[in-house]
Amino acid sequence: MKRRTFLISLILVFAAEIASVLMLAAQNTDQTQDTILVNEALQTVQNDWNTIERHQNKTSLDYVVLHADGTVLFKTRAGLSESINNAISHRDTILDIQISGSAVGKMIIYNDSEKRIQSRDQAVRLILLAAIILQCVICGGYTIYLNRTVIKPFHTLKGFAQRIAGGNLDIPLEMDRHNLFGAFTESFDIMRSELRKARLAEAEANASKKELVAKLSHDIKTPVASIKAASEVGAALTDSEKTKANYTQIIHKADQINTLINNLFTATLEELSQLPVTPEDMDAKEVKTLLENSDYLHRAVIPDIPDCLIYADILRLQQVFDNIFANSYKYADTAITLSIRTEGRQLKIVMEDSGGGVPPEELSFLKEKFRRGSNAGNTDGAGLGLYISDYFMQEMHGELILENGACGLKITVAIPLSGTI
Repeated sequence: MKRRTFLISLILVFAAEIASVLMLAAQNTDQTQDTILVNEALQTVQNDWNTIERHQNKTSLDYVVLHADGTVLFKTRAGLSESINNAISHRDTILDIQISGSAVGKMIIYNDSEKRIQSRDQAVRLILLAAIILQCVICGGYTIYLNRTVIKPFHTLKGFAQRIAGGNLDIPLEMDRHNLFGAFTESFDIMRSELRKARLAEAEANASKKELVAKLSHDIKTPVASIKAASEVGAALTDSEKTKANYTQIIHKADQINTLINNLFTATLEELSQLPVTPEDMDAKEVKTLLENSDYLHRAVIPDIPDCLIYADILRLQQVFDNIFANSYKYADTAITLSIRTEGRQLKIVMEDSGGGVPPEELSFLKEKFRRGSNAGNTDGAGLGLYISDYFMQEMHGELILENGACGLKITVAIPLSGTI
């Protein structure tokens, strides 16, 4: 509907411009005067000649009546030329006033055709200028409309796709169902939702696998330890070298089995650290966009960013902010205070909620794998968000600092400045 309105408006404006140009090109430039009006004016002057001082102009023409000796007898208005030479150069009409067949004076009729043409030209130009201005306003308005309904949503989709590629499936894609691409963005968010479900199912399966491995490790270690202990006792009590060698072999195999179990358990936990981090120089102003993307519930007021260059991986930094804001939404559910400053060789982004914080003794292990604070309750979570964020910040040569602030948990993301690494 808006596109149709825009096209109709633009067509109407183009039509007005074309009409104005045609009027300007086709207007009559003939500077001759209306013969009927001229004759009528001359006739009235001749009729009133003897009482010319009481003469009244009954036409729309301006004229001057001169006596044969050049004396001005009548003027329709001030400012009219009283000279025959000036009248000739102005292309005024000069007529003889005849009474009883004799010329008694001259009548100079002012030629206003040039003034009328200029007035008409000015009107056409004003119409053309107004049409051009209106056309610019319509095009500008439609450009703003396209930016809001097409370009901006595509930029949002770009950032959304980058986050999906980085493995962040928690933040929904904001949709406007009345937007031109509303259904399109909704499909993307449905895809994100389905991927998240699949990722959660995969995480649950992995967690079950880890739990199974841990249980099997414990269950296997117990009988292996018993076998080893019994073998050590047997080896100590026997006097037979052959029997002692057999016990020693059993002890050696028990140690080998124990080592294999430890390696298996460790391998299931180390896979989280296999995420690549590639920091590079970037403008600190880009941090504002990352924060806006993460704060999709608009709980924080983002301050101005200091003008500097930082050394970071933009994708991983986005994930760090996503994890911090998501945790605040889940566990505190309050407004978030943001402050940004440069300190030493770092750009520090400080985020604090009003959720009351966590017990001081729990701060030390919040960044550990599969660990959550006691305030988590029944809230869904795997205890990996801060662990992964801390890993990313370390890989970017930065820091993730957790502490209790005045009102809640305060998290400082310290990013190194360019040239300091």
